[in-house]
Amino acid sequence: MQVQTMHFKSRAGEKLADQRLQQTLKKFAGRFVGARAQAITELDDFEATRDAAVERRMRAIDNLDVWLATFEKEATRRGATVLYAETAEQASKLVVEIAKKHGVKKVTKSKSMVSEEMQLNRALEEAGITPVETDLGEYILQINDNEPPSHIIAPVIHKDKEEVADLFARVHQKPRLTDITEMTREAREMLRPQFLSADMGVTGGNFIIAESGSVAVVTNEGNEGMCTIMPPKVHVVVTGIEKVLPTLSDLATVMRLLPRSATGQSISNYFSLLTGPRASDEKDGPEHMYFVLVDAGRTGLIGSEFQDMLRCIRCGACMNHCPVYQKIGGHTYGWVYPGPMGSVLTPSYVGIEKTLDLPHASTLCGECHVACPVKIPLPDLLRKLREKQFDRGLRPGFEYFAFAMWAFVTKRPVLYRFATKMAARMLKFMGGQQRLIHSLPLAAGWTDNRDMPAPSGKTFRELYQEKTKI
Repeated sequence: MQVQTMHFKSRAGEKLADQRLQQTLKKFAGRFVGARAQAITELDDFEATRDAAVERRMRAIDNLDVWLATFEKEATRRGATVLYAETAEQASKLVVEIAKKHGVKKVTKSKSMVSEEMQLNRALEEAGITPVETDLGEYILQINDNEPPSHIIAPVIHKDKEEVADLFARVHQKPRLTDITEMTREAREMLRPQFLSADMGVTGGNFIIAESGSVAVVTNEGNEGMCTIMPPKVHVVVTGIEKVLPTLSDLATVMRLLPRSATGQSISNYFSLLTGPRASDEKDGPEHMYFVLVDAGRTGLIGSEFQDMLRCIRCGACMNHCPVYQKIGGHTYGWVYPGPMGSVLTPSYVGIEKTLDLPHASTLCGECHVACPVKIPLPDLLRKLREKQFDRGLRPGFEYFAFAMWAFVTKRPVLYRFATKMAARMLKFMGGQQRLIHSLPLAAGWTDNRDMPAPSGKTFRELYQEKTKI
């Protein structure tokens, strides 16, 4: 997926003005939030489970090289081939080489955000290989001119039923349906021949397990099984190197949190634990299994102040709870990962100079931190990114001037008291009889969309002194 983060502000304005999108996002807002709130009550001790998940994820990340080596050894012993890619481009090249080696003409894909990082579909098409997205949401996006996903769990959440109905009628050349069950059946009928004629299946990996050399894949549609057990003779797993877990016990702990945090389910509809290619006495499964483990900026976070991001389990809870994401949707962020987690990951992966607006695309209300099942301090990380931008001279000149003026005034108590007293009086005057400020110089971003309550005309110090005299 091409990086377009530099268009954040213009896109945000477009999305806010898109009434159809706003109605769709309004329906979405709170749906996953409410389901998650109910689902976590099923756990005997939710906070203790979160603490255990944090400990297990960090144990893997703190010794990432050891657990990756253990995984490679076990996966190889069980017949799989493990390959490493330093960049997303190298990862795509490896997958294409695997496909060519086995004479692959068609690839069925289960949903994978790492494959979006890799721009894998484009690489396959350029090599003359047909990729077919089989997750329903990703399939809808693919037939709609390869539109990128807007959410990591529900990639087509920005479209309403009517839009999808129009798309299916146009692309499938069938009568327009509006019943969701019938539309899903139609998509299934279109995809079934693709499953049966594919030469290779590509999946992501929610986690890879070091002690068994396995990959865990979680879906709600079962398409991951069709991509790995049906005719494809080759199964390729593409996932980030940080997704390793030491043991199956660790996986069990994290899986108590993942579906509950993502969609509010106690457990996902389908959970596959895949280990090695088909053995001689087994009736199904691929003949060849490959793991392509992708770095693409991840090792750069190890040992840094952003290392906590590596324990992200890609549940989407942070964006589900984010008031900014709920108003502008995922496409505004301009790359694979939207919402608060994307506002930290994207600068870390593609460069802070290309993502100047993302660390500021947050109210810092803390909802994302509270909702995160592995307690990633997202507001703190966003603040650190803002500090880095400021220190590197990447912010607009007026910001430096404003902060310099503020520092000059606040270092001089007499001047500060005089300035705040005059400002309080002026703001009260501007509020008029309604005590509402409709337009405020240098704060149009606020007053263009809402009125600002006018203060009483007195500073905090004055009000405090009056109270202490009572």
